[in-house]
Amino acid sequence: MINPFKLLGISDDVVNAVKDLGFENPTPIQEQAIPVLLEGNNDFVGLAQTGTGKTAAFGLPLIELIDFSVKKPQALILCPTRELCLQIASDIKNYSKNTPGASVVAVYGGANIMQQLREIRNGVQVVVATPGRMLDIIGRKAIDFSSVKYVVLDEADEMLNMGFQEDINDILSTTPDDKKTWLFSATMPPEVRRIAKNYMDNPTELTMGTKNTGNVNIEHEYYVVRARDKYAALKRIVDFNPEIFAVVFCKTKLDTQDVAENLIKDGYNADALHGDLSQQQRDKVMQRFRDRNMQLLIATDVAARGIDVNNVTHVVNYSLPDEIESYTHRSGRTGRAGKTGISICIINSKEIGKIRQIERIIGKSFTKAELPTGFDVCEKQLFSLVHKVHNVEVNEGQIDQYIPRIMDEFAELSKEDIIKRFASLEFNRFLEYYKNAPDLNAAATDERGERGERGARNERNSDYTRLFINLGSVDEFTRGDLLSFVCNNGKISGKNIGKIDLKGVYSFFEVENAHVDTLFNNFKDIQFNNRGVRIEKSGDAPEGGERRGGGERRGGFGGGERKSYGGGERKSYSGGGERRSSGGSGRREGGASSGGGGFRDFSGKPREGGNAGGSGRREGSGSGDRRRRS
Repeated sequence: MINPFKLLGISDDVVNAVKDLGFENPTPIQEQAIPVLLEGNNDFVGLAQTGTGKTAAFGLPLIELIDFSVKKPQALILCPTRELCLQIASDIKNYSKNTPGASVVAVYGGANIMQQLREIRNGVQVVVATPGRMLDIIGRKAIDFSSVKYVVLDEADEMLNMGFQEDINDILSTTPDDKKTWLFSATMPPEVRRIAKNYMDNPTELTMGTKNTGNVNIEHEYYVVRARDKYAALKRIVDFNPEIFAVVFCKTKLDTQDVAENLIKDGYNADALHGDLSQQQRDKVMQRFRDRNMQLLIATDVAARGIDVNNVTHVVNYSLPDEIESYTHRSGRTGRAGKTGISICIINSKEIGKIRQIERIIGKSFTKAELPTGFDVCEKQLFSLVHKVHNVEVNEGQIDQYIPRIMDEFAELSKEDIIKRFASLEFNRFLEYYKNAPDLNAAATDERGERGERGARNERNSDYTRLFINLGSVDEFTRGDLLSFVCNNGKISGKNIGKIDLKGVYSFFEVENAHVDTLFNNFKDIQFNNRGVRIEKSGDAPEGGERRGGGERRGGFGGGERKSYGGGERKSYSGGGERRSSGGSGRREGGASSGGGGFRDFSGKPREGGNAGGSGRREGSGSGDRRRRS
């Protein structure tokens, strides 16, 4: 039987590579686009949802059309994010693994530009790039696009949303006029239509489904809750779906950090992904998620287009996006490659109108769902545990030697007692947590509830003490890292930690009053990178310091104590060191630097392989790739 990809015109070498990847049949967009693109004579516009196989739809024809005996760039693929850039480059390398001489390079911000330049100089036919870093390389006159025959604009609508219109213009101006431009997008707003008009000549247009509609394999649900209950609702949704493997979308970087930090404190396997992370940190987070070593990825929209991970079961919209079209891209992280998925929105009653707008755009109705009760969650978790026990694979060779001792231990217990106790190992935790759990569902705006949320937050803060610590982001700490460091060394639970305010060379965090003394006692001799870690009560002083009578100032930069007297003595503490000066004579003792920390575990000991300082350019933070809001 002839392979379906071969029937589309794909050569044997590429077909075999595709078979090795487990692809047996082309998706609808591939089936329709590949024969047209293989002709290589026309500009092309392809509209299809994320997860429908667009990369192979343009990647396979490119491999067939490029002359790999010529070591010059012949195809340029532009995409909005570095995650997507890496994914596309990886896919095309896999498709061309049996093609002699094929070379693909990924060019993106946040990575070593010198390494990327070396790869380009060594000869490359396919360049996959984010616009900002590509402009940087063009500005260095380090690449020659005179032989480019094909330009692909992938996720064109998102590149425009992120402010790359001018960058795209500048990049395309360096390519030959007779090139063919292929544009792929999930939605077709007017801005994308203008790109097609400006850069294309009578393009062939292919639309899979209806423009701007959502993936038919995705179910859409929304839950209406009070604003103060949003986080509790998220946890209940996660607990009610024990096998959940989800991306949770928030509106801002701060929100992602807050949600991820709270989930980690509450025992969930979660982490945050946003534009302020270094490339090294982003790669680490994404690798954990791809390997399913993390259950919940908390992300901003900047990550929506680059998360190409199989078998994501749910997308949770913790906050609805500002741009309604962005919902299509968020929800497209699940239900990929023919699988089904669920997209969930946690909203307040004032946002129901926005749900109706999204319904009109994607052409699908939402189901208004009710958050499960505490009893429902406990029941679901119990039978999830029973299912795991029933289906666990037993290693007979290893377990047999322990069976006699196990049987002796259980000798006085009946079969029913043993089953009850195994089930209770996990079940008791949920029973305790959801005992007297309130109904979180809301039908209408409760103004008193909103005020109650603020009142509860203030009341909660009165039970916490704000502390200073001489560690911060220059030590390569994230808020989650600092939380783990404090809990592991202070011998307290994450549930006892309140708000964390991460700064550059120092930070502030809140601890329940009952655990402050424990924390101080356990941190007496803790070191990080061979310098003493210092924790102090910051009181209610602002970060810049609080002026007191008599010229005394406390809590200034570094969080330490600074006193000045008429006699000229000055005393400050920074990083565990001390500096004194009297009458300008100056004596300095032990002022430890709080410089780069590299990699580390959270015992305070450095780990091999780390290096201090920044990690190069960061996309979206004034670094390798620029974003400007149009």
